[in-house]
Amino acid sequence: MPVILTYETHSITEDNENGIATGWLGWAGFPPTAGPLAADLGKRRRDTGLAAVFVSDLTRAIETAKIAFGDTGIPTYQDTRLRECDYGDLNGHPVTEVAAVRANHLESPFPGGQSYRQVIDATAEFLRELAADWDGKRVLMISHSANRWALLAGARMEDLVNAPFHWQEGWTYEIPSGWVNNHP
Repeated sequence: MPVILTYETHSITEDNENGIATGWLGWAGFPPTAGPLAADLGKRRRDTGLAAVFVSDLTRAIETAKIAFGDTGIPTYQDTRLRECDYGDLNGHPVTEVAAVRANHLESPFPGGQSYRQVIDATAEFLRELAADWDGKRVLMISHSANRWALLAGARMEDLVNAPFHWQEGWTYEIPSGWVNNHP
């Protein structure tokens, strides 16, 4: 039986509101709107039969999960493979600055950081483990925008990297038993 995976992004941060690409930097802070958004995530998903919640180990994802699911008893697991792309020297720079060079870092790492391929590979490794260990379960993943690319079978990174990110109330995928896909 497949794993039913719902992917959600972490709640909005002060960096998001200010047009900053946080990358691997520490806590970006939540604006007043973040708590209610995270609470809404919990209300949407808590009664859907979740076996577990998997989150990036970056604080913005952890805090989103705590607000959304902290009082539910649903087990939450942090995983470094669900981290945002490390923009290296560009962590904390304006999104426009990072966006201008994103296409150059599909395979080649950002100076002092990583490539989008490395993000997708790490997420794909997580998904393979998930398919093997959570067969037939419904789980939730709270992560970052580039991690979702590992779930988009058939999509090309060249098309994804500059496509606008349109937020929505989660995306749901079926990961077949024994899934071994490496790349979109």
